[in-house]
Amino acid sequence: MGTHNQRIAQMTFASVYPMYVAKVEKKGRTKKELHQVIEWLTGFDGKKLQELIKAKVTFEAFFRQASLNPNAHLITGVICGYRVEEIEDPLTQKVRYLDKLVDELAKGWKMEKILRGS
Repeated sequence: MGTHNQRIAQMTFASVYPMYVAKVEKKGRTKKELHQVIEWLTGFDGKKLQELIKAKVTFEAFFRQASLNPNAHLITGVICGYRVEEIEDPLTQKVRYLDKLVDELAKGWKMEKILRGS
């Protein structure tokens, strides 16, 4: 595993979550919409999210507990300079899926498009 992937694996969800909230709220979206997107990808409801934030779990632990949406593979495009569908490290790809969904929310995409028609 490369150092980039290791760094992502060891980051805590709690450290990134406030940035997600700030990013979407700055663009007029809501925390509720953010939670809807996270729940679609991971299966975590708001209560579970708060537990994971409080426990300061790493992204590795976060996604180990997640039930990844079967349509997650439909998330494509470029985020942080990487084409998500081509990322080989499975954990890094899941983190980038989440980044991409948050990005789409902030860009004003319609919810049904972000949630890949489901």
